[in-house]
Amino acid sequence: MRKTRAALPELSELQTVQHFTRLSRKNFSVDTALQPLGSCGTRYTPRGADSLAMLPEFLARHPEAPEGHSQGFLACLYDLQEMLRVVTGMQGISLTPAAGAQGEFAGVAMIKAYHAARQEFERDEMLVSAADHGSKQASVVMCGYKVRSIPTKPDGDIDLASLKTMLGRRTAGVMLTIPSGLGVFDRGIEAVAALVHGVGALLHCDGVNLTAILGKVRPGDMGFDVVHLDLHKGFFAPHGGGGPGAGPVGVSASLLPYLPVPIVGLAGDRYSWLCEQERPESIGRLSAFAGNAGVLLRVYVNLLMLGREGITRVAEYATLNANYLLKELMKAGFEAVHPDRRATHEFGVTLRRQVRELEVSSRDISKRLLDYGVDAPATWFPPIFPECLLLKPAETENKETLDRFVGAMKSILKEAETDPDLVKGAPYRLPVRRLDDVRAARDLDLAWKPANG
Repeated sequence: MRKTRAALPELSELQTVQHFTRLSRKNFSVDTALQPLGSCGTRYTPRGADSLAMLPEFLARHPEAPEGHSQGFLACLYDLQEMLRVVTGMQGISLTPAAGAQGEFAGVAMIKAYHAARQEFERDEMLVSAADHGSKQASVVMCGYKVRSIPTKPDGDIDLASLKTMLGRRTAGVMLTIPSGLGVFDRGIEAVAALVHGVGALLHCDGVNLTAILGKVRPGDMGFDVVHLDLHKGFFAPHGGGGPGAGPVGVSASLLPYLPVPIVGLAGDRYSWLCEQERPESIGRLSAFAGNAGVLLRVYVNLLMLGREGITRVAEYATLNANYLLKELMKAGFEAVHPDRRATHEFGVTLRRQVRELEVSSRDISKRLLDYGVDAPATWFPPIFPECLLLKPAETENKETLDRFVGAMKSILKEAETDPDLVKGAPYRLPVRRLDDVRAARDLDLAWKPANG
């Protein structure tokens, strides 16, 4: 039906392969270099998990295939539900949320359904830690609650005295990250749970940092009523570039009826989807089918390969690497956010001294790291600390890689002291220099146009 030829690039297959191969070499990825990306850690996924998740029988399965043709796939998801239930100490799991923020939203929605069933409509507030990610406030508001921020003490723990004054009949729940976004484990979590439950509210756990405590302690044992998991971060599956993600939710017995559907059920030796008809009190569906199957299958294979002992080793090596890196950077002259606390699997350093004395910011140092072949870490997070870098080396990196990173940070610090303009002008070795972030976000143009178009 076209009146003119389609405006498509005229390239041979070889030219196309060469083009995308050249582009791939310009990318930072876990396959090429250290990814110290803080709370948004890009995790290495074993190639065995990739290959098994991409078996033709999985890839070719239609999401609306009959249950009788999907027993193997359903068995994998059911086993994953059970594995995550054991790991978290919760009573039930739903895999359907398609990302961490959606799992977070599901947790708040289930808390709201719980209070509505009890006719407790006066509960209109959710308390959120000041150190947590901003998506929590968005989830709270989307569910119709008001947000109140809980302060933390200078040592990183929740301020229990402030929490006591904030809790009351209007409190629907409290949302915390364990370990926290500050890179420390809140030592008062059992006292927090007792206070929250004492006023009839529920406790919501952000499990994004569960890597640090896998096999050591479980959210269910700490008194949490709901937990959402970022499988694409904490459970060794791919992440980056906006997706794909997976954000399953786990709940205590009191919230079991409200889990989002579908859930995989087992009766005898037959697996089936449990949907709205079987679970009428459910908060409903959060994705078209059952979440991102490819991510779920990768996590399932990884957990099978690790086993119980392997999961514990993940936590041990992740925390070992983080604490080693923290100590080495402190020796090099960097200031830790919490110098007297042990890191979990991540930690923060603040560059407020460098900003004050050298006029070099955390963003400058992150950009300069790109010239050293290291991806930039998370900057300005946690948000309550100025000029902060959040670092998470992950359990898969070896000592030599960590030492090279420390060496790069030392070199950049020396450059900042002797030639600050060099650091402030970085990067120099990438295809483009510093971008106008606002323009890139508001005027993004990714469309190909012919040279004479």
